[in-house]
Amino acid sequence: MITWQGVTSPRLESVRLLVSDGRLRASGRVVAAANPATGTEAFSASFEFTVARTGDVGRGLLRTITADEERQVSVGRTEDGVWLIDHGQGAARNEFDGAADVDVAGLVSFTALPIRRLGLHRQPGEHVLPVLYVTMPDLSVRLVHQTYRTVSADETGAVINYTVPDFSTDLTVDTDGLVIDYPGIAKRV
Repeated sequence: MITWQGVTSPRLESVRLLVSDGRLRASGRVVAAANPATGTEAFSASFEFTVARTGDVGRGLLRTITADEERQVSVGRTEDGVWLIDHGQGAARNEFDGAADVDVAGLVSFTALPIRRLGLHRQPGEHVLPVLYVTMPDLSVRLVHQTYRTVSADETGAVINYTVPDFSTDLTVDTDGLVIDYPGIAKRV
């Protein structure tokens, strides 16, 4: 069980990570209070994701609840690399430029997936990745390109530079590639 507390916005994210036979299963929840400074509405969300031995996200389900409505989206990647995205009206197919990773806006858990898959916390590297990006709390899905670059790595963990259009930060991760500090977003408690 890992928990992160929001730094600049009032939120709490907790995830149970289960690693078995080289596969990863993540089950978690986030509770976010309204933040008038950013115009963000209050919401709660739950998620369940599985990651294959290769490190690719296999399938996942996200649910959000706001004062006005409930939403959900399921995502799944077929063996031939096509994503199936279903908001409850039937699955839409899209290759998303070969994306193997999912990132969910504001959730720290998902930032670790490409770091772990690529071993950036153990061996220096730099990768520009197509990523399936899910916004919160509306659960819209789009393609973004993210860059992950090892700044430093030692026996205590690593610092990974994470860059998306209009944003860049240095993440501190532990020896398992899990985020300890996501500056301006959250810290592990």
